[in-house]
Amino acid sequence: MKYRTFPKTGEKVSLMGLGTMRLPVHDKEESRPNEEEGIRMIRRAIDLGVNYIDTAYMYHGGNSEGIVGKALKDGYREKVFLADKLPVWMARQAGGLEALFQQQFDRLQVDYIDMYLLHALDKGVWKLANKMEAIPFLEAKKAEGKIKHLGFSFHDDLELFKEIIDAYPWDFCQIQLNYMDSHFQAGLEGLEYAASKGLPVVIMEPLKGGKLVNVPEDIAKLFDGLDKKYSEASWALRWLADRPEVMTILSGASSMEQMEENIATLSDADANALTDQEKQVIEEVKAAYKKRIKADCTGCRYCQPCPMSIDIPEALRLYNDWHLYHNENTLHRDVALFLPKGKPADCVGCHECDFKCPQKLPIASFMQEMKELFK
Repeated sequence: MKYRTFPKTGEKVSLMGLGTMRLPVHDKEESRPNEEEGIRMIRRAIDLGVNYIDTAYMYHGGNSEGIVGKALKDGYREKVFLADKLPVWMARQAGGLEALFQQQFDRLQVDYIDMYLLHALDKGVWKLANKMEAIPFLEAKKAEGKIKHLGFSFHDDLELFKEIIDAYPWDFCQIQLNYMDSHFQAGLEGLEYAASKGLPVVIMEPLKGGKLVNVPEDIAKLFDGLDKKYSEASWALRWLADRPEVMTILSGASSMEQMEENIATLSDADANALTDQEKQVIEEVKAAYKKRIKADCTGCRYCQPCPMSIDIPEALRLYNDWHLYHNENTLHRDVALFLPKGKPADCVGCHECDFKCPQKLPIASFMQEMKELFK
């Protein structure tokens, strides 16, 4: 396993970190993870050199933390950096920040957490975190020795990312990044900005939630001229490993085989190692994917609010994802996650969105097609 240096302490962190959001499950139910297999996978990853294990309060319906805690028994806790996250939006229903924080410790059965993050910051969550004085709360926990390093994970635009970076002397941060999302949310510019401020960056969604694993046959052919020992998914991981600003790449897996392949990929990946040919092929793959986009939505949100409470830009993003990746499993998962209120099936065809759209997109027609796709 390759390791990179955590700048504040000089500690070595594995280039691959194991995410525990997509452990094997029973009967395709995300809230019913296979505990025995999950523990086996976590320990196998650690035995192979992975020393960064990531979990969160709500993963697998609240069951991920408990599985991680059990996996870190028998001497495994001392071998890893344990990462967990504070979902401030859930604090009230959990009984406040203190109660939520303590519940995580009870699940994990540990004395401290190495890497603790404010979870999924966007404009609303960042505002709420400040209102609830989450940072002073976590500073107190850090002083008590309950937290070693304080950071945040991020899901919003570049401007807000820079604002949050500059608002506090964070120890590290976590962003979504893959070759398809190089200019999405924080993106490559955010990666470089964080590095310029001395922040190590943890990467999530390196395979875009599994969408870059089973590459469509016509696009997969573009990889034919490259080293055959690497899969299409491996090239996505190596694209990230090529960036020296990246400290660790979180890769979840739903099987032992997937996990071991990802570990093997990142065990011989170095920064600045991709050849010009390899970079060019990945750019060609990205361009081929982009040609499949059906709704060229800019996310301006002029179409909002929808009378039926449909988040239209988010629905169009998922609609494009279907045409890009043709992954039915991730489609239904993402619809449930990102469209919790109004669904395309609720569209009444009022065409109000069509009239408002600066791009003159036939949104109502797209919605009719989505009614069939998103069932």
